[in-house]
Amino acid sequence: MIPEPKLSHLYQEVILDHNRRPRNFGEMPDATVRARGVNPLCGDDYQIFLEINPAGEIQAVRFLGSGCAISKASASILTEMIRGKDTGYCDHLKNEFIRFMTQDKVPPAMTEAVGKLKLFEGVKEFPVRVKCATLIWHVLEEALKSLPEKKEGGRS
Repeated sequence: MIPEPKLSHLYQEVILDHNRRPRNFGEMPDATVRARGVNPLCGDDYQIFLEINPAGEIQAVRFLGSGCAISKASASILTEMIRGKDTGYCDHLKNEFIRFMTQDKVPPAMTEAVGKLKLFEGVKEFPVRVKCATLIWHVLEEALKSLPEKKEGGRS
């Protein structure tokens, strides 16, 4: 009988795959907005590049930088999850993921809201590594804050 793989091993494999083959890695010279973040504790250093159309939809997203497997996988997965989405959704997802990673007990609705980002749940067992998983999400937050405000009060 072949033993069933543990879910934690699957999650670890997804993180390692995104670390080895990060999606959307590289600079975007014509980005609408860009931001950078550094985690001085471990040396993670990432930039995010967003191309946003006038309706506020992220048409393209890329990231550049270096860091541990957790931070790089988080950045790679972020790019896949926000492309084609509007900035309001991206801001909401960012808030949910950061809360998911920083709260000990999370309600099932929050776990559902973060979707495949749940795979980072095991990182919570190592509090110093939570910053690795959330760094790119804080960088996204800075990028979204730098967008000009629409007259109606929303993001462009």
